[in-house]
Amino acid sequence: MGKNKYSKVEQQVTTVLKYQDDTLNTLIDDKNKNAVKRDAEIELLEEQLRVLGIDTTTVKKSSAVVETKKVMVVPSWERLCREAELTAGTDCKLESLFTDEELKHNERAINKLNAEYNQICHLDNTDIAISAIAGIAGAAVDILLVGIPAKGPEGLEAGPLSNFIRKKFDEAFPASEMEKLANSKGSKVPFDAQDNRHTKEYVTGLSAYYHRLLSLGHDPLLGFVVGIFDIITGRMTTIDKNGKIVSQIMDNYDDRKASDVFEALAKLIIHYKSDINTYMGLPAPLMALFNLLQFGSIGEEEQTIAEIVQGMYYEGYDFIHFCSLSIPVMLTEVIVRLLYAFKRIKEGFGMLESIPVSLKRDKHPKLATMLFIAHSGATAANAGKIYFTKDPMSINYTQWIAFAKYSYSQLKWVIIEKPTARKEYVDGKLDENWKEIRANVDAAFDTFSKDYIIIFE
Repeated sequence: MGKNKYSKVEQQVTTVLKYQDDTLNTLIDDKNKNAVKRDAEIELLEEQLRVLGIDTTTVKKSSAVVETKKVMVVPSWERLCREAELTAGTDCKLESLFTDEELKHNERAINKLNAEYNQICHLDNTDIAISAIAGIAGAAVDILLVGIPAKGPEGLEAGPLSNFIRKKFDEAFPASEMEKLANSKGSKVPFDAQDNRHTKEYVTGLSAYYHRLLSLGHDPLLGFVVGIFDIITGRMTTIDKNGKIVSQIMDNYDDRKASDVFEALAKLIIHYKSDINTYMGLPAPLMALFNLLQFGSIGEEEQTIAEIVQGMYYEGYDFIHFCSLSIPVMLTEVIVRLLYAFKRIKEGFGMLESIPVSLKRDKHPKLATMLFIAHSGATAANAGKIYFTKDPMSINYTQWIAFAKYSYSQLKWVIIEKPTARKEYVDGKLDENWKEIRANVDAAFDTFSKDYIIIFE
């Protein structure tokens, strides 16, 4: 509805209120006039009695008054609306029921409620400090401990944390055992062609080095959809080095198909296990989609985004490095959520109310904003790292995903959700006041009508 427009029911209520307000004011004026006239008549009678020598204080009623209950007829809503529209018209405005001072008071009350809600979501100095500490800690771990992967004499090497993570993967997935697993029938999948000898349609760039980056079945995330589909149907779905999507039947790998989803899932997991710790292993999640980004002119060689990402994968930006990059991001999350919980408990909230799992604003109005600030700081630090090193290998892929997630959430909150939530908060407070008013009105009506016989039309 447009501004100053009412629904039919709202207009009826406004009209009835206007009618009753006018009627009440008229009754009050008549009462005041009658009271003045009555007081003057009483005073004259008392003066006459005193002249006759009669003491007015001893005058008593000569007979008892027999009180009988009166009948009160409560009109129907339809009748009340008709009477109101005939008297007050049909274009009454709610504002006409209030004086200018009352309207200003109402506006101040609404503004106060809006300010109360804004204060609930407002970050204090401690909240900002927590966010800053978390962002700095995550950035420090990324820069000092994760490092940038490079090929060394003993394989891929980076910062101390990355080397530790890679060592743990080596221990969990020994090369000798993974080689046996790779040769087993249970790990064979149709989308594992390492060159174009067995393809019907040529896939540009398909090789032992890049086949895992080009094949969507090898993606640790997309593989659970595309990979399972390929295993069941005997296909290989790829995005080649030029960004062309190819999905083709692999006739020579027909014996690698699965008969159902569960068998396909088992084969996929076993295949991932055999590939995860190999040279040029599994790519980072969704890394294959960057092959579609065939634009850009980056660096001295004026490479496209797809070419940059392909080079990063070749240099060791794989799934294991992605796991290393996730640790500083997780650290940022843990610091914010943990210190937020301690602060809530200190402020008097219960343990269950302080558990910082949900990001719903009605439960934790500040938490999502604090996480946004923390990840913004950590992302800014990573952007600085990229700028100074001029090396795409320094990109913290996980951190940028977290930043994108919280940026979208924060933008949606500020533009769409917060105004609605604030209105609901104000409406809720007004509803509480309205319920109190209705209770008082009902109590007053019960008191007034106890001496009447009530008839509802």
